[in-house]
Amino acid sequence: MARASTSDPTGLHRVLDDALVLPQAAQRLDTREELWPDEVRIRVEKLNLDAASFRQLERKHAGNGDQVRAEVLDILRTRGKMQNPETGSGGMLVGTVEEVGPESTLGLSVGDRVATLVSLTLTPLVIQDGLSSWDGHGEQVPCDGYAVLFGRSIAAVIPDDLPADLSLSVMDVCGAPALTARVVADYAEPTVAVIGGGGKSGSLSLAAARQAGAGRLIGVVPHQAEADLLRAAGLADEVVIADARDPIALRDAVQKAGGPADVTVVCVDVPGCEGGAILATAEQGTVIFFSMATSFSAAALGAEGLAADVKMIVGNGYVPGHAAYAMELLRSNDGVRGLFEGRL
Repeated sequence: MARASTSDPTGLHRVLDDALVLPQAAQRLDTREELWPDEVRIRVEKLNLDAASFRQLERKHAGNGDQVRAEVLDILRTRGKMQNPETGSGGMLVGTVEEVGPESTLGLSVGDRVATLVSLTLTPLVIQDGLSSWDGHGEQVPCDGYAVLFGRSIAAVIPDDLPADLSLSVMDVCGAPALTARVVADYAEPTVAVIGGGGKSGSLSLAAARQAGAGRLIGVVPHQAEADLLRAAGLADEVVIADARDPIALRDAVQKAGGPADVTVVCVDVPGCEGGAILATAEQGTVIFFSMATSFSAAALGAEGLAADVKMIVGNGYVPGHAAYAMELLRSNDGVRGLFEGRL
């Protein structure tokens, strides 16, 4: 395909499909190093794979790290981006700006160490070291290569006061707490249930809900070890153990802890949690789905079938100021920071 003569801020000029689609929906992207005037090229040092994507690859290959690594490399070679064909999700990356186009509006300079705040599913990406430093057993993937950001991409300079791995972990999920705070602020001292409250997005969402005025916080976790960690962190008023895929068990656990919830935030990376989240939510309450494992048709049809009068929001990962807000929550909340550091 001939090189496009002009660029589009959404990245359309990098799409190699015959059909006109946005980069995220494309089967393959143009990964050449030469930049269009509004683009930025990043020298990549680490990927952070989306949790749903990594868990699917891990299950598919029965924990064989070599096979996981081989499939990630195959996806990158085939598609020119990191987009798991099963989950449709990707992740984000950390690297250093090595070239800035003269018409770029991202506010970045050569030498800036940044984390991208747009998905790898739409980011042209080339890995040049064969992922030789990654054993295939974790979401954070050390690597060497390059990526390209478009005119409407988003990236944040990594703060000097925090370790890069910690910043990467936070920025990977920074949309969740910002949206949670916005929704919670619309209620008067609501009861908030966070499903997956011990995870990265879940712990930040609990902290954000508290700051936004939640009256009662319920953290839902899958097993005792995570319950102990979440209780020690002090982020929730009640911590309950329930399988989020069991709708009755989840409903009853939240009810027993003081529910139903006015706001339910779904932060787990396994499919089948839609029905339980809806049942755990009060009439005219809100469910925020912040998991790429969510089936949005199951959520919509499930709510209809249950005659549930609830608002359902898809967390799209972007709220203005979301990165700075998440980093401030980490700095100001020892419980959140402890949980994040314990996962690294």
